[in-house]
Amino acid sequence: MTATGERIGFMQGRLSALVNGKIQAFPWSEWREEFPRARALGLSRMEWTIDQDRLRENPLTTEAGRSEIERLIHEHSLRIRSLTGDCFMQAPFWKATGQTREALLADLDLVLASCSALGIEFAVIPLVDNGKLETPDQIQVLLGALLARAESLSKQNVKIVFESDLPPAELAAFIARLPAENFGINYDIGNSAALGYDCVEEIAAYAPRILNVHVKDRLRGGTTVPLGTGAAELARAIGLIEKSGYSGQYILQTARASDDDHSTPLRRYRDMTVRWIEDINQ
Repeated sequence: MTATGERIGFMQGRLSALVNGKIQAFPWSEWREEFPRARALGLSRMEWTIDQDRLRENPLTTEAGRSEIERLIHEHSLRIRSLTGDCFMQAPFWKATGQTREALLADLDLVLASCSALGIEFAVIPLVDNGKLETPDQIQVLLGALLARAESLSKQNVKIVFESDLPPAELAAFIARLPAENFGINYDIGNSAALGYDCVEEIAAYAPRILNVHVKDRLRGGTTVPLGTGAAELARAIGLIEKSGYSGQYILQTARASDDDHSTPLRRYRDMTVRWIEDINQ
């Protein structure tokens, strides 16, 4: 595997059957099998996923589960540096009140502690869809809760990275309110394209804060489609990210196969992404 190839990973679940028809969900029945499947494809990185449903049963959040994950990591030489917290989008604490908010913050603390225990460096909080920031009060609740955890994040060696639908200048202003030591941006190429944002403007606005990248293609205002068939300027966006000095990972959060052959398209998407990176760095 090339050094560039070592930077490419996949979103957990992309090498398993769809769960209840969802494009993304924790693959309860096949999560163990994804480790050898990934290595067979030459993938060396996985981004973990966690849903609000059964959150405290997810292998990440139990001691026995983490021991099994560690065994599989070593057995199959797979790295897990990031987690997508769909749980936070499904049940956003910044939209809750009272005891419900406290319970959701306890879930946040459990997830962050679990990430630290497993050596996961980046926890993605999606501020999109049901997690979208809609009022100044929600922003204040979110910022207050996270700033209160900045010191513990430093001790845990975990950074929170936000996936957001805010326009470039607004996202740059938002992330500027949070210390770079603990917080950054998860840049999703496809989501930005679907919103009609210009990748040149986005990356110019907040490139130094980008800590994780999701590779995806979407139609303008529409759904996820195979790489190269939607509105995303993938080669251009990756080129700008690389030229900004980014040396981190690229996670394939790509369209699902319609014929249950999940490996073939993921291998193709991996090769496409490697080419885009190497074309810039030659």
